[in-house]
Amino acid sequence: MSTSPSDGSEPLRPSDHADSQPASGDGIAQPKLGFVGWMRWGWRQLTSMRTALVLLLLLAIAAIPGSIVPQRTADPNGVAQYKTANPDLYPILDTLQLFDVYSSAWFSAIYILLFISLIGCVVPRTKHHWKALRARPPRTPARLSRLDDHVEVVRNLPATADAGASATQAIDLAQTQLRAAGYRVERYDGRGGASVSAERGYARETGNLVFHGALVGVLLAVGIGGGLTYTGQTVIVEGDNFVNSLGLGYTSFNPGRFVDTNSLSPYAITLDSFEVSYVPVGEPGQGQAGDFAANVTVTEPGQSPQEGVVRVNHPLDVTGDRVYLMGNGYAPTITVRNEEGEVVFREDVEFLPQDSNMTSQGVIKIPDGMAEQLGLIGFFYPTAATLHSGAFTSAYPSLANPLLTLWVYSGDLGIDDGTARNVYALDPTGMTQLAGGDSGSEALQLEPGETVDLPEGMGTITFEDATANGAAEQVKRYVSLSVHRDVGAPFVLAFAVLALLGLLAALFIPRRRMWVKATPGDSTLTLEYAGLARGEDPVIAAAVADLVRTHTASLPADSPEPRP
Repeated sequence: MSTSPSDGSEPLRPSDHADSQPASGDGIAQPKLGFVGWMRWGWRQLTSMRTALVLLLLLAIAAIPGSIVPQRTADPNGVAQYKTANPDLYPILDTLQLFDVYSSAWFSAIYILLFISLIGCVVPRTKHHWKALRARPPRTPARLSRLDDHVEVVRNLPATADAGASATQAIDLAQTQLRAAGYRVERYDGRGGASVSAERGYARETGNLVFHGALVGVLLAVGIGGGLTYTGQTVIVEGDNFVNSLGLGYTSFNPGRFVDTNSLSPYAITLDSFEVSYVPVGEPGQGQAGDFAANVTVTEPGQSPQEGVVRVNHPLDVTGDRVYLMGNGYAPTITVRNEEGEVVFREDVEFLPQDSNMTSQGVIKIPDGMAEQLGLIGFFYPTAATLHSGAFTSAYPSLANPLLTLWVYSGDLGIDDGTARNVYALDPTGMTQLAGGDSGSEALQLEPGETVDLPEGMGTITFEDATANGAAEQVKRYVSLSVHRDVGAPFVLAFAVLALLGLLAALFIPRRRMWVKATPGDSTLTLEYAGLARGEDPVIAAAVADLVRTHTASLPADSPEPRP
């Protein structure tokens, strides 16, 4: 007799089965998530461990431009030089915030999303782990023989022995041994015999949570510490000093958003001398610098002056600030007099090195005291030598034959309208060149202690000999220092160490469960040992074998018969 329904659908299928729906029907409709549903779905995706790992990788990738492109917070002079060297590329990179990577909108977005994702991962797992720590070890499975790591031992008992008492004694002993081995144990007795369930390795999950919690701590320390951090650059000539004040000592200053610039630690640093050693001429690598040392004196209010030394990669700690040696160069002392013999300019001018032999370039700007504003572009050669083309160069970075040459321009320096100008550069647009270059007149040449006339009788210029004032060399040296205060650095280090310890615990502490079951029989006692690993545990079989060996060795002597 046929059981096929009259509507042509398949037999033995309910009428509401998916395959039984008519072709013209609407089919199965998915329920709409709605706004709350989509929000819940997005939150679960964001707080998944997979998303956290992807965001952590993105954060590492996003930090790469910060080590390739100069950053305004760490190297503002480098940013200015990059702008000069790459006028077409600079606006594009600046629009992408590549000169402010760590405070950019896209880096902050990754940073904040990673922070939220880690919080969303750690908090629920911590609650679950806390409940697991307080829970009892699981009940002994009814059939331990189904586990891969299982050993059964049958022990013959004397005819007068009480098998039940022997089983209880065996389980008591196993419970004591497992507890001594660091297991959490729970006793389970039933009609079929007595057993003990043991579990260990919760420190593995604890280490995992500590690792992720420490990452959150690192993010907090970097974020909050960055707001309390400041970095500043300054230049000090031998004999001069630097005062830790925003309006007095810094050439550039980049404070965090929480820094009170009016409450900087009060101290002053005086550059007593700068020592540098070079590889002598004739030896391999001649002219290369061997060691830099800035000998300074630090003065704090109410304390006696303290001497210190700043070296490359060996900063000086001053009241919580770390002072780094970033660069050095020569600072010739220049005196300019007008046609009446009045001194209109007298300063130590920092010349920026252009090559490894310290060929240096500097700028002198004289806005007042002359008939016209005067600008000079100077080139300083510590050991002057002449090329085949007749141009000067420096053959060695030390002072062996110092020479200063100057190009002279007259006209508007472009500083009267209040526009900020780079003190290390001169824009000669609209100015008249009076000496050097294409002016038709030779550039001015001076040695230490020499005075020459300026063009068109505008006055004189003198290259002062610094030894006349007690200096160690004819030309003074200067150093470029970076003053850095990082409040969050100790916390970042502490959380990083904590993360490493948590990671080691998560990787090397095994999570496993062990069971021992004793079943009494007629003049026999059947002991079952089993182990189960939570995750990868290549030594679980050896752990079960060790338990069998130590436990059976502690029982009263008889003739055990291992049964596979």
